[in-house]
Amino acid sequence: MDHLDTLRCFVAVADAGGFAAAARRLGVSATAVTRAIAALEARLSVLLFQRSTRTVRLTEAGERFLVDCRPILTDLQEAEQAASGGQAEPQGLLAITAPQMFGMRHVAPVVQAFLHAQPRVQVRTLFVNRLVHLLEEGMDVAIRIAHLPDSGLTAVQVGALRRLVVASPAYLAQHGEPRHPDELVAHRAIGFSFDNNSVSPWKFKGGVVGQPHFSWISNSNEVDIAAAESGLGLTRCLAYQAAQGVRAGRLRVVLAAHEPPPVPVHIVYPAGRRAPAKVRAFVEFARERLSAEPVLQGRGLTRRA
Repeated sequence: MDHLDTLRCFVAVADAGGFAAAARRLGVSATAVTRAIAALEARLSVLLFQRSTRTVRLTEAGERFLVDCRPILTDLQEAEQAASGGQAEPQGLLAITAPQMFGMRHVAPVVQAFLHAQPRVQVRTLFVNRLVHLLEEGMDVAIRIAHLPDSGLTAVQVGALRRLVVASPAYLAQHGEPRHPDELVAHRAIGFSFDNNSVSPWKFKGGVVGQPHFSWISNSNEVDIAAAESGLGLTRCLAYQAAQGVRAGRLRVVLAAHEPPPVPVHIVYPAGRRAPAKVRAFVEFARERLSAEPVLQGRGLTRRA
């Protein structure tokens, strides 16, 4: 096994989290992978993995080496594919990340359709409510719901999401509908918090701030929506999170005239035009489908008859 194959083994073990799984992915024996990693560690005079009977984890040195290895192997693969004409055909493992609820509702259906259209591509998805660093965590594509800072990544906007305040018809019938953010002080609410600790005041158009009484703080958008549908109080959310409840009549949008500007939604990926065919194919595939989603274009919140 030459040095480049050894590097491929290292990346495969890091991605698969084990020697046997990496061997299956590479089509070689587990013994060959184990020997390759041992030879690499001897060459570098450093331990790259912490091994136990159950897990294989990167050491700190291994994590740094992984960040350096990925672009080397990616550049080599692109050069080989370009020379052989293979760059035109999507193939290989594609890693995609998105916010959890958006990923489940809107990205997963796109991935399913993409895999039917591209049988030579395999997909790994990571749907989590945190910022995933593409290069450091081995991701090819991210869906970001935010105003993006300047970076070296390529971003394709596919729409924007309204920031809503919603409540159940039963709650509004009992407590009244707020007409201005100042009136929120008299209302109960369910708040979202990443750290499940504190909730920031709700900001509206023109910098106006509303401060309801938070009777429940959770780190789950699904929990917040369900609590609002049960009549517990108001909640703040993005349009896609409440769309099903609004269309079904379980939720109503309030304070629409005071909504802040919508939040843009982007498909983000590194490398731009030099991105592998699998990335370029998925970005275009997802762009067409996500751009057609009514909720991403400010629609899709009309109650069904």
